[in-house]
Amino acid sequence: MRAPSLPSLTQFIRYGIVGVTSNGLIYLGYLLMINAGSGKKLSMTFMYLIGAAFGFFANHNWTFMSGINRGAVLRYVQMHVIGYLLNFLLLLIFSDLLGYPHQAVQAVAIAVVALYGFLACKYFVFSGGSK
Repeated sequence: MRAPSLPSLTQFIRYGIVGVTSNGLIYLGYLLMINAGSGKKLSMTFMYLIGAAFGFFANHNWTFMSGINRGAVLRYVQMHVIGYLLNFLLLLIFSDLLGYPHQAVQAVAIAVVALYGFLACKYFVFSGGSK
């Protein structure tokens, strides 16, 4: 049985709390990996996977109050494949090709992917896939 849906503003605030906490730690991990000699995209990939796993467990139960089911997990993976590709392309285009500092590009990419992630979670991943 599915729990009652929270109002969008409450969900957005909860998603923001999870996102700010996890993305702050993920960004710090990214910078630490770079400082230790890892490449930009390898560091982003590793930290993205950690953030995606944490985000699923934090958001499915607290933000969207959705039970874990195979459909939600598959939709979540689909959402993150797109989010990962978006993050990768932002780093590639703005850092590698246009020469902007990777630290700034990654910080902006986190915000862009987070907004995309909220909308995808609300209307696709945890909605039952029917909306």
